Amino acid sequence: MSSAAPEFSHVVRAHEIGSPKQHMLEADAGQRSALAGRFTLLSLDRLTASLEVKRDTNGIRITGEVHGAGTQPCVASAEPVPFLVTERIALLLTQATPEGGEIELSSADLDVEPLEGDIVDLGEIAAQAFALGLDPYPRSAVSVAGVISEDEAVALRSPFAVLKKS
Repeated sequence: MSSAAPEFSHVVRAHEIGSPKQHMLEADAGQRSALAGRFTLLSLDRLTASLEVKRDTNGIRITGEVHGAGTQPCVASAEPVPFLVTERIALLLTQATPEGGEIELSSADLDVEPLEGDIVDLGEIAAQAFALGLDPYPRSAVSVAGVISEDEAVALRSPFAVLKKS
């Protein structure tokens, strides 16, 4: 991570985290605009996160969801493609990795990351989860000359494609 402050920062101090606490985050217009630039979006109309933060025996557990809406450019035409993102967050921040490099977790799937220092930036955690939920290859419904759909590409690879042309 660079030394510049994240666009959507919401910092809590690790040493102050104890029993479960709910955090409701909402990006303002300036934060959404900056994040849209960071993630190469045409617009980011809404970004919210509902996160529960608590300390447990393995570290700091952050669970919840992030929701976003806006438009991103089509990979073929750059036309606006609307998106709605809902991404789950299940993260465990640990002070140190035990010997052997593994932490035993319950059956719930968690991402595990090191806790560096005393800062936990919930806004940046939400922004990164949101980015993971974006379609890396958004496609517009508008047809573009010279660009075929995935279904058309599959059909052309078929050994029977030659027969269909005649």
